[in-house]
Amino acid sequence: MKIGVVTFPGSLDDGDAARAARIAGAEVVRLWHADPDLHGVDAVVLPGGFSYGDYLRCGAIARFAPVMETISAAARDGMPVMGICNGFQILCEAHLLPGALTRNQHLHFRNRDQWLRIENSDTAWTNHFTPGQEILIPVKNGEGCYVADQRTLDELEANGQIVARYIQGNPNGSTRDIAAVRNTAGNVLGIMPHPEHAVEALTGPSLDGLGFFSSVLKHLAGVGVPA
Repeated sequence: MKIGVVTFPGSLDDGDAARAARIAGAEVVRLWHADPDLHGVDAVVLPGGFSYGDYLRCGAIARFAPVMETISAAARDGMPVMGICNGFQILCEAHLLPGALTRNQHLHFRNRDQWLRIENSDTAWTNHFTPGQEILIPVKNGEGCYVADQRTLDELEANGQIVARYIQGNPNGSTRDIAAVRNTAGNVLGIMPHPEHAVEALTGPSLDGLGFFSSVLKHLAGVGVPA
């Protein structure tokens, strides 16, 4: 199964995401922001970094990259897409996910290992986990504060679209401690912490991040398909 990892100008975690997908057992295809062709991939990861330097607003320029037009169409047709950190911001800017990511409330960059609680495992990217499971993966962001209007937040709660919450401290002030959300279909996931940095004992605080990548392989194999 092929997982595509997109590189935008300013991406810096694309190599890590590709490595994580390989460790999980996927064939990795590197995708370029200016090439709209997805080259036959079965799923896509939008990695962390600072696409286009975050010069306008995080993800606001990347959302217009040629590859994103194809990814947006594929996502609406059911292709699994995960956006990590800057990738999460891009998904919100592309209106594939609701809400927005803004400056951390304390106005400081946060880089630390962070505990999360999985709230929903009925997604293409989280079927490896169980609801209520606590995992430890790194967080590193300056604009990771998730916000949305009250009606949208209530809808996310009611629809089970909040996939993970921060526990043991909120690193950025995200509303309702939201760390990850999904679309209504469950194939698109945005997560602010970095699962790709928690896939090997040598470099990560845990192996918990590997579950996101193994989940999508299960999904593509027809196991753990979201209800």
